[in-house]
Amino acid sequence: MRQRNKPWADDFLQEHRELVIANPKENKGKWQELFGNDNPIHLEIGTGKGQFIVGMAEQYPSINFIGIEMAKSIIVDAAIKIKESELKNLVLINVNANELEELFAENEISTIYLNFSDPWPKSRHEKRRLSYHTFLTKYEKLLPENSNLVMKTDNRLLFEYSLVSFSKHGLQLEEVSLDLHQLDDPTNVKTEYEEKFSSKGQPIYRCHVKINLTH
Repeated sequence: MRQRNKPWADDFLQEHRELVIANPKENKGKWQELFGNDNPIHLEIGTGKGQFIVGMAEQYPSINFIGIEMAKSIIVDAAIKIKESELKNLVLINVNANELEELFAENEISTIYLNFSDPWPKSRHEKRRLSYHTFLTKYEKLLPENSNLVMKTDNRLLFEYSLVSFSKHGLQLEEVSLDLHQLDDPTNVKTEYEEKFSSKGQPIYRCHVKINLTH
């Protein structure tokens, strides 16, 4: 989906560096210092317009949240939500997920969320999927043993591919739901896409994966 250009996005990001961190690589290994506490850090890769991560930060004030979003025209929407909510436990980064190892030190992240990631359905684009084995290797470097990776999607083929990819990589599947909203999980925070698709009766898939570094 083509995103509408926002000519004011650059100016907004420059004015709100406390929301969208300007030089994030300088904080590698020091993200807790930026938040001013030693609370665990949860990372969402592909934050979109920010509904999920803002909702999570509101629900869990004792956890620090970082959202990664590559598109400037989208991340500004998430930044506006943070500004309006006045949250202090959430910041954003405008980078590509390929740069994870340059952004975070080993074991610096406690949980990773992959919400409605681009499915990249063509075989030649497999390496771009966020559940491809090279990305899983990156996640393992950031996450300590027994930490969690949580994935939600409306795309059945991506979900099935990801389950196989997780298993082949030696990760432990803790929960697999083929229709998340039938679970009536009170802790589930919906993304914008999730609300859109579930309102049409489309099932939402979710899995919790445990990082097991001893495999």
